[in-house]
Amino acid sequence: MFCFQCQEAAKGVGCEKVGVCGKSPEVAIIQDMLVFAAKGVSVYAEKLVSLGQKSKEAEVFVWDALFTTITNANFDYEAIKAKVLNGFELRNLLQKKLKDQGVDLSDIKQESALWIPQYDTEIDQKALTVGVLATENEDVCSLRELVIYGLKGMAAYGMHALHLGFVDDDIINFTYKALTAVQDDTLSADELTKLVLETGSYGVKVMALLDKAHNETYGSPEMTKVKLGVGTRPGILISGHDLKDLEQLLEQSRDSGIDVYTHSEMLPAHYYPKLKQYRHLYGNYGNAWWKQKEEFETFNGPILFTTNCIVPPRKSASYADRVYTTGSSGFTGFPHIEADPETGKKDFTTIIEQAKSCKTPIAIEEGEVVGGFAHNQVIQLADKVVDAVKSGAIKKFFVMGGCDGRMNSRNYYTDFAEALPKDTVILTAGCAKYRYNKLPLGDIGGIPRVLDAGQCNDSYSLAIIALKLKEVFELEDINELPIAYNIAWYEQKAVIVLLALLSLGVKNIHLGPSLPAFLSPNVTNVLVQNFGISPIATVEEDMKHFMA
Repeated sequence: MFCFQCQEAAKGVGCEKVGVCGKSPEVAIIQDMLVFAAKGVSVYAEKLVSLGQKSKEAEVFVWDALFTTITNANFDYEAIKAKVLNGFELRNLLQKKLKDQGVDLSDIKQESALWIPQYDTEIDQKALTVGVLATENEDVCSLRELVIYGLKGMAAYGMHALHLGFVDDDIINFTYKALTAVQDDTLSADELTKLVLETGSYGVKVMALLDKAHNETYGSPEMTKVKLGVGTRPGILISGHDLKDLEQLLEQSRDSGIDVYTHSEMLPAHYYPKLKQYRHLYGNYGNAWWKQKEEFETFNGPILFTTNCIVPPRKSASYADRVYTTGSSGFTGFPHIEADPETGKKDFTTIIEQAKSCKTPIAIEEGEVVGGFAHNQVIQLADKVVDAVKSGAIKKFFVMGGCDGRMNSRNYYTDFAEALPKDTVILTAGCAKYRYNKLPLGDIGGIPRVLDAGQCNDSYSLAIIALKLKEVFELEDINELPIAYNIAWYEQKAVIVLLALLSLGVKNIHLGPSLPAFLSPNVTNVLVQNFGISPIATVEEDMKHFMA
């Protein structure tokens, strides 16, 4: 195996024996094969688009395939292999559909569109040849993977929007185009670089689509205090990112005598008016995803993963028999809740019934945390914020969104937040906030010094807030704002957020705790020269730089 798509790539280079995330070589290579299948489907789906036609099956398959291969999403070899086989079957159906219409397919040269497995085990053999290392030129490989990882992040946002009935054909059509283009050996590095930036612009579009889906479905997030303790009833813990899954769980468990708690990136669910109406949505339990091995032990009730952020449990884990998955997530041995193919509804009865027989969660902390500062809420505070900036009460904003992770080097972000001057405000989204959202950082004239916009999915709000401030202060360039960007990354949704910021013209982003292993030296130089991207240094050095 070889995988370097996440920040924890072994030795800062890549995982070659087993994934730091916990995935086996078998899972790693079958994930490569699933991306290969998605490329093949995309070749023919793009042909259909050129004829003014669309395939709902292709849209769902490609986005699900990309989402399934995001770091920590799915470790279930058999489930992934079934998706691969379905992908080749769909690819062949699309090919036949085009041939039946008399479409000339002689220009199709991509191996993913032409390779035909003769028998099931050949899938595994072929998988060994279609991974990252199949591209020998390191710069071309770097740019291709940067596009693919951006597409994986886009797919996550697109799937969430799709679950709520929101679709933008331009976005999925670009996905087909990009997955076809990364197989084109005639494209130059300059052309691939343009494709990278185009991926970022579509990243903005898909985040805007999901923002619209969430706001129109559940109301605009509002400033909310979320409980961190526990109640007196048994509970279900829901993790991941999919709000539709949470809504269905809340509706089905409404009168069951149990409480529902959010975990990690589900925390922002408490900010939405419609979801807040469920009185048994009790509070948030735990911290960022990587602490789940300890926190799931004390929760006592069943846990539902709706998306990525699964950490394989220890063999001695007491909670392994009460973990469920749904959507694109999966883990061998965990029961998987499928959606009804006709209605899209999921039956969570088994989880609810198991919760009734479980003990009450053990409290691991008390108090509350404040969030809900998405763009609509912050814009309502615009006059107050502008006055604070003009008076000098707020000297600078720090965008510290992104991901959290296990490495000790991520203590940097806690130390950085604590070291910030009292006249600065942190804008955050994503699980990176768990490094500082519970610190007693206070407020500035009633404005909390940590403004949590929500999930990594809600990073769009950070861009909207910046653009709104640019408009209010009548500035020509977004980089003239008193905003600094100190971003933490871990997986591929952070990649599309980064590309989206670059497409909006944001420069001088600090990225940490390390630069991506998939960036070749030459590609890194392009990003440094054109956008001023740089790695983090020490807290003292970076503070001096940012406050200059």
